[in-house]
Amino acid sequence: MKRIIICLFTLCVSALYSQTTNTSRWRKTEKDSMANAFLLYEEKNYKMALPYFDNIHHGHPKEEFVKYVYGKTCLYRSDKYGDALQMLQEVYDKNPKVDMIEFDLARAMHYNYKFDEALVMVAKYLENKRTRPEDKVAAELLKKYIQNAKYYASNTTQAKITNIGGPINTRDEEYVPTISADESMMVFTYTGVKSKGGKINEVLMIPDSVHGIYLEDVYMSIKANDIWQAPVSLENINSKTNDAAISLSQDGQVLFIYKDDAEGHGDIYQSNLIGETFSFPTKLKGQINTIAQEGHCSLSPDGKTLYFTSDRPGGFGGRDIYKAKLQADSTWGNVVNLGDSINTKYDEDSPFIHPDGSSLFYSSNGPKSSGGHDIFRAYLEASDSSFKKIENLSFPINSPDDDKYFVLAANGTRGYYSSGKAGGEGLNDIYLVETGFEAKTPVLLFVKGKVTFDGTPVESSIKVEVTSKNNSVFNIIKTIPATGNYMVSMPPGQSYKITYSYKDEKPKTFEFDASQITAYTEKIVDIKFETPKDTIPVAAIIPGKALPNEFDKEAITLLQKKISKYSSAYGKITAEGLEFKVQIAAYKNPKNYKFKHLKGLGKVEKLMLPDGLTRMTINGTFKTLEAAWIHNKKVIKAGQDDAFVTALYQGKRVYLEELVKMGIFK
Repeated sequence: MKRIIICLFTLCVSALYSQTTNTSRWRKTEKDSMANAFLLYEEKNYKMALPYFDNIHHGHPKEEFVKYVYGKTCLYRSDKYGDALQMLQEVYDKNPKVDMIEFDLARAMHYNYKFDEALVMVAKYLENKRTRPEDKVAAELLKKYIQNAKYYASNTTQAKITNIGGPINTRDEEYVPTISADESMMVFTYTGVKSKGGKINEVLMIPDSVHGIYLEDVYMSIKANDIWQAPVSLENINSKTNDAAISLSQDGQVLFIYKDDAEGHGDIYQSNLIGETFSFPTKLKGQINTIAQEGHCSLSPDGKTLYFTSDRPGGFGGRDIYKAKLQADSTWGNVVNLGDSINTKYDEDSPFIHPDGSSLFYSSNGPKSSGGHDIFRAYLEASDSSFKKIENLSFPINSPDDDKYFVLAANGTRGYYSSGKAGGEGLNDIYLVETGFEAKTPVLLFVKGKVTFDGTPVESSIKVEVTSKNNSVFNIIKTIPATGNYMVSMPPGQSYKITYSYKDEKPKTFEFDASQITAYTEKIVDIKFETPKDTIPVAAIIPGKALPNEFDKEAITLLQKKISKYSSAYGKITAEGLEFKVQIAAYKNPKNYKFKHLKGLGKVEKLMLPDGLTRMTINGTFKTLEAAWIHNKKVIKAGQDDAFVTALYQGKRVYLEELVKMGIFK
């Protein structure tokens, strides 16, 4: 193959010398570069071939053949569409009989929004007797693209597109943005100088700084004060092969990625957020991954349905969108093609199911596109679980080029996608889309908040039930341990109950009625679990009578558990002015009270505090919480089951958690 291409190149150069005087002598290095460029072009590696042709064109700007191959290659990089149009137009003006020049020029005009000129040029190509029948199929599709683009360009929406800039976008490539439903987290794919392993020979998978390419890595950014922070590499995920982000669950805790494997094809993997770190990815089990290519997916709000793409046999042609159901054994099964309302004989890609559970966004390069892949929206029909009412998102979201990987926040007003359009930071950038969906804003109930224990974020289990359907479980999620944050979206038309649980604490339950909502509805619910304070609730204070049995028993038990916990963590700590006592009773207007059952456990003493109660303590003071708790347990064993440890610092009673805040317990 290489010899054939080099021979072809030699003949082309010789022909140029004989046909025009606008040529300059070719150096050996330039001939070698041209040969390398042709090899890459034959392998359809157009982006890698482009720099070679670009350099050669600068050295030979007047040679028509160089203009032609340079112009054709520019059609494969969006920031070079202007050059493609200029080069191909100059070639056509000088020699309109060049093979497929009308088709290529029509493409360039289409990419540059010159739709009327493009229609004229593609018509000439279709009328050309030299046009091969198999090439007319592609030309007819291009004609349809141009007609659609002309229509959408004259029927634009109110959407506003903005490059999100740094620190996410750089001079390298950033694409496939995935977000949590509240936009607090973004995970995306990066390719460039920071890629793990540097430049890699993609065939041999070895370092190659000359002819190698940068492979894909996964990066994450957190939004703070409405500003995206510097992205970080997800080291448990990234390797020296391609690792690409493809989807994030709405709460940001399940990340789906695409990974190359040793068998030469890629599959979908899952990584879970554990603490502040995503875990090592594991391949999805069940019927999703096959020997075909599965390249993108999106998880439903209830976590039970996964929408994914595959070019497996049995579809409508090209790549189709399927759905799979989560099985009882945590595998994915019951795979179903979404049907011909979504899929065509062309390619459908990058599905995204919105948190409302009924709006599906996806890309297609079928006959309703304005060129390449356009982004479409479909609505779930509840009666038969099919997607209908397909609509193209139109310009300016879509364009004559590929538009893919669209995701939308829960409120429906802001979305993100990636594009290689001119004017960006690099080859592919991530863009913010202010959708203008006011008339079609998603309808759902979105509940979010933070769960804490004594003011500290904790991992809480959250169960969402549909009360209008016999308390059927809608979803079970957990908070993010590092922040305590959670979020859950629920479709309209139902009533829900959310139960928050944390260790042995009494669960907290809230009910929400979404049966009548007609718009996006957001509620913030912060859950605060707290340890009972050392001041024990008293059922009744009877003057002159000791109160060992008048305390709230449940509170006493919880307090003793807390003392045991604190003793394990801080039991040996001492500090000047800090002492502990074992309290056995409290009473008002004290009179004689007998503690015969505590004989041998120490002297019973009175402790007077400003609240008017007289507390009875036993065995004096202890320097450490551990010593006091050991004696406390002896007192309980002797029959004083409501005894507990109280702390005093500088003569004042303090709660154990206050000792932590004061820095004494650390």
